[in-house]
Amino acid sequence: MKKKKLLFLILELCILTLACCFYFLYRSEKPGPSPSIYVTEKDRIEKPMTRDGQILLRLADNQRADHPTSIACDYFAELVATRTEGRIQIIPYHASRLGDEKSTISQLHYGGIDMVRTSIALLTDYNPELTVLEMPYIYRDSQHMWQVLDSELGDYFLQSLERSGLEGLCWFDAGARNFYTTDKPITKPEDLEGLYIRVQQSSFMVDLVSILGANPIDLPYEAVSTQLKQQRIDGAENNFPSYISTGHYLAAPFMVMDGHTRIPEMIVINKKILEGLEPEDQEILRQAASDASVFQRELWESEEQKAKEKFIKSGGQITYLEDQAAFVKKVQPLYNTYAYRYQEFLEAIQAIGQ
Repeated sequence: MKKKKLLFLILELCILTLACCFYFLYRSEKPGPSPSIYVTEKDRIEKPMTRDGQILLRLADNQRADHPTSIACDYFAELVATRTEGRIQIIPYHASRLGDEKSTISQLHYGGIDMVRTSIALLTDYNPELTVLEMPYIYRDSQHMWQVLDSELGDYFLQSLERSGLEGLCWFDAGARNFYTTDKPITKPEDLEGLYIRVQQSSFMVDLVSILGANPIDLPYEAVSTQLKQQRIDGAENNFPSYISTGHYLAAPFMVMDGHTRIPEMIVINKKILEGLEPEDQEILRQAASDASVFQRELWESEEQKAKEKFIKSGGQITYLEDQAAFVKKVQPLYNTYAYRYQEFLEAIQAIGQ
């Protein structure tokens, strides 16, 4: 059964690859203007787009419009429009309308998209130091994570992307990530062995799931629902609101509250685009993002509770780890691989709030 699932996945990836090849071959035979937002190094965009005297900034978001982070992105856009008296309009594109999370970050880098709301798991290629903030079991709880992000250390990480031509405007909460499965509950590391688990498109998450004994499947977020329904994967991992809003809980009704990671998110802007604004407008964007961050974390807490209640009413099963120390022990090699150069950061994080 497991081999059949893997063969299905390989076959599907091959079909997608062939489809892309035929598509680009077809496009190359039909020259002409393209509506694509994609740009190259040669076409790097360094100034914000304007229309009818307004500055238009595109904000890419991969969540559905009713998701807490999407609602907070809309709130951010409203604050900016109000505080600039309509001179700057942020246009949020939800539900991956501008591409999946990984591709939108690439476009952000070149200015094809102005801003992206993204997990920091996909930003570590632009600053490996961010890996420290996603290490497994590094935070004692949600309060500890926010004490870190609201500190000078958190401010440092927002600014640390400048070397890649980006700037983090604010932090968003993404809750604790937990495993959910289609056929059986997880309570101990042995329960994960041999399972095919979807992970974010991140080498760190691939290694995390591997070290816990499962087979990581690197899939775009948009493909998970279909893979679960067709039983081509055994489960995935995410926070509760996303688990519910995507409908994943209907195909994978077993959720273990293991909280293996708390991976915060950012609204990130292209630095050149930001610098193309007047200094006072730059500060308006930064302050509006900060205010949206406070709004989002409050909204997140409320939505997380609603999601859990909906899950329980649906008949889903919540389980807890028999021995969290066993999971913590298994992931320790990841610290030697990914965080050995950042011991000072690790110690600073652990010291905050104590």
